Amino acid sequence: MRHFLMTFAFLLHAGLATGADIDTSTGRVSIEPVVRGLNEPWAVGFLPDGGVLITERGGRLLFARDGAITPVRNVPAVFARGQGGLLDVLVPRDFAQTREVLFTYAGRVSGGAATVIGRARLSEDGSRLEDVSNLLEMNNTGSRGNHFGSRLVEARDGTIFATAGERNDRPAAQDTGNHNGTVVRINRDGSVPADNPFVGVAGARPEIWSYGHRNPQGATLDETGQLWTVEHGARGGDEINRIAPGANYGWPVISYGTHYSGARIGEGTSMPGMEQPALYWDPSIAPSGMMVYSGRLWPEWRGDIFVGSLKFDMISRVERGTGLSEAERISSPETIRVRDIREAPDGSIWFLSVGEGALYRIAPAG
Repeated sequence: MRHFLMTFAFLLHAGLATGADIDTSTGRVSIEPVVRGLNEPWAVGFLPDGGVLITERGGRLLFARDGAITPVRNVPAVFARGQGGLLDVLVPRDFAQTREVLFTYAGRVSGGAATVIGRARLSEDGSRLEDVSNLLEMNNTGSRGNHFGSRLVEARDGTIFATAGERNDRPAAQDTGNHNGTVVRINRDGSVPADNPFVGVAGARPEIWSYGHRNPQGATLDETGQLWTVEHGARGGDEINRIAPGANYGWPVISYGTHYSGARIGEGTSMPGMEQPALYWDPSIAPSGMMVYSGRLWPEWRGDIFVGSLKFDMISRVERGTGLSEAERISSPETIRVRDIREAPDGSIWFLSVGEGALYRIAPAG
């Protein structure tokens, strides 16, 4: 523990944070470090007592509160290769009563590795996971270490959405007989909601909510409870999608990008029965992490979508009107390979920088 505390610094609550001010469309904001010394951080979740949980892709779950950082024990072994490892973490709305957390990871299964949704209780002192179980081991298996997804979102009705990449098996994203390239929806106990669109469809996986995705690494709800995702294209064609039950989002039949070789993807940019993206980027920004902002601290940004960029070292702010349009790129020395972005309970915006190995907080300057 001594070495761990020497390696990490929980700066904000220890009173050691030094912020950098930058100009944005809503005025001057301050970017303050919260935790430094992270190794490939992937996700952050807020606890009701003011603490946070942070995942590192290599397999560590960290609990930070009151100026101290604790490594959480009993995390399942992960397939930490390529893009695989310990990925998202979700703190459900009833955490104060249940102390349950959900998480996704790349787990070793027959056939290689796959996206797994896990559930556990966090001990009262935050030092360990208890009653660890897997709610769903997806069958998006493969031996390669890429395209696992895998964001978690708690719907208004308490069901759980999770995104799954197609594991670089492109045709499988059009086959509802597997979880490749899908958004799934399950109950908190791992069972399948009766109103899922593929329940009772012969040969289909009943957990599937939508399909035809490539590698969605961001997902969130808007103020109406509508689910949105952001996913990696190939060379161009990163997409924001408004998710509808049973819908096909086209990969790899349609795309606004090309293969990395420059070759054409599929049949073009549109096909009957396949959804169009609400917004796409060309060139790719390598999106990861996504939120819809409430407007609590910055009313001008109410309802806007924020997406982290791994490629261009910035946060993309997307306005929602009759359509979606990128309105601003928030960039600073801290926004290096932004992996996750979340709104905190107080309305500040927190993000994880892989390049800086740190968790940052954006707040009004001054």
